[in-house]
Amino acid sequence: MQRIVGKFLEYNSHWACEKQAEDPHFFEHLAKGQNPIALLLGCSDSRVSPSVVLGGDLGEIFIHRNIANVVSHADMNFLSVLQYAVDVLGIQDIIVYGHYGCGGIRAAMDDEAIGLIDNWLANIKDVMATHQAELDAIPDEQDRLNRLVELNVLTQIKNLRQTSVFRQATKRGKSLRLHAWVYDFSNGQVKVLEHEAVEV
Repeated sequence: MQRIVGKFLEYNSHWACEKQAEDPHFFEHLAKGQNPIALLLGCSDSRVSPSVVLGGDLGEIFIHRNIANVVSHADMNFLSVLQYAVDVLGIQDIIVYGHYGCGGIRAAMDDEAIGLIDNWLANIKDVMATHQAELDAIPDEQDRLNRLVELNVLTQIKNLRQTSVFRQATKRGKSLRLHAWVYDFSNGQVKVLEHEAVEV
């Protein structure tokens, strides 16, 4: 464990020196504040780091992550992040960023009893219940799991539209653009879901 921690700190030291060499004012500019161009709601999975996959530099993406990228109307943490992003940072693009092979989605589908997380996964089970007929019609288990990942992202887009933050912002005339994305481990690509044409 100590070796792993040391690895991270050593990398940080080299990275900071390289950034300073490339641009002596890099950290000075960062310290003045942030001006991100998008808010991204992603999964906590360690394999889907948005900044790595999307190439976002420091200060470009305002990120919130939780298990299975859920927009819960009871999650004051995310709602506070959303309001800060929209009302303070002036962000107009909001991305729901799911991924195939999501452990939270699989756990919900398998109806596993894990513990405290079961309460959180109830959000995913609600998505399943809403789309049970469509999911039951998919014979292949992996394809069914992948479709649930997509349906979950699309449902979270719908949930975003129902938040008081989104509704009040649009009532004030603010234009908010919602994006439904799914990351694919098999090829490293992000799939854009056509959420406007899908009934969720």
